[in-house]
Parts: sequence; structure tokens; C-alpha cells
Amino acid sequence: MVRNLAGMTGSNATQLGGALCLLALVVLAVAIPVAGTPARVPLFSPMPAACVALAAPVDPPEYYGFPIVSTRRVPGTGQATGLGLITFVSSPFGLSLAPDGSYVYDLVLASERLAPPREGAYVVWVTTPNLDRVRLVGALDEQGGIRGTVQWNKFLVVITLEPRLDPEATTWSGPIVMRGMSRSGMMHTMAGHGPFETENCVLYGY
Repeated sequence: MVRNLAGMTGSNATQLGGALCLLALVVLAVAIPVAGTPARVPLFSPMPAACVALAAPVDPPEYYGFPIVSTRRVPGTGQATGLGLITFVSSPFGLSLAPDGSYVYDLVLASERLAPPREGAYVVWVTTPNLDRVRLVGALDEQGGIRGTVQWNKFLVVITLEPRLDPEATTWSGPIVMRGMSRSGMMHTMAGHGPFETENCVLYGY
């Protein structure tokens, strides 16, 4: 049996691992009374190592990544490039929701060839496509990256050069260094786009 398990790969090994996890959970949930004493089953039992391996996080799909581009308006940032990635925040209930029912996403930003500011800090913001709501994420670290959360399905990422990081700030005041838009932000209704529609939506960023 050991040789059979060692030779299994791919979907067969995954299916077997899932079956073993299910069996382990059933064994934990059912207890055999001993000497007439009712068994006490703990509400939360340690998860078997095989289940932990199957539940390990995976890299986000390519569709959940989006580019961060330079505005070329700040010296030393013209050659900068970046990438944003979003994944669902882990939760014991499967998905994490905000108080208003929106999904909560993990947001990871990374940049390259971004020269350190001579003074001040590169501050990251997220905003809705209509710019009616703005939220501070934080400042880029020395490697040009940051990790935070966002609670909007469609959003823009704005990186600005600020005199300093102000946790109480409600919007940016400095020049925009880089910007990006979530993949979901590219989706919009096609209502009114008939066969004679000549307006190019790409010119407006959507």
C-alpha cells in the first residue's frame, strides 16, 4: 500500500488525500463510549497534516493580477513598473465580508525600477472608479511593495508622493506617481452600445 501511495500523482493523489481527510474528520466526530461513560467529543479537533497540506494557499489566478503603470510626472519614476494582485481574505467561513456585505480582498502591490523619493514617501490609496470614495492603504516599503485590503469589487490604485504618511489623511495631496485599475474595473454594461455607437470607451479608461 505504501508503494501504491508513493506512485500516485496528480488528481488521483488529490482525491485520495481528500478521502483520507473526510475519513479523519468522521473518526474525530464519532466517539465510542468506554465502560458506559458517554464520550465527550471536542468541538474543535486538530486538523490532520494531510488536510492542512491540501488547504494550503495557492498562487492567485492570472486574471486577478493587474498592471501598475507610471505617470512619468515625478523625476526618477519614469521607468517604474508594478503589479497588483488580489485574492480573497481567508476566513473560517470560506469568504470574508465587510459590514455592508462586500467581499474583502487581500491586496498586494509590488514595483520595480522605482527610485526612492528624495524626500517624503510614496503613499498608496484605493478609490472607486468614480473617485467618490478614497481609502488610505499605507506607504510603500523599501522594496517598493505593500500589502493591505480592499472592500470594493471595482477599484483604482493610486500611488502618490506625499510629504509624509498621515494616517488621518482622507485623500491625497501630492502628485500621482503610479496608477492601476482592477481587472473587474474594466467590465461595464454594454447597454446603449448599439451598432451605430462610435464612442470609444477606451479613451475614458473603461
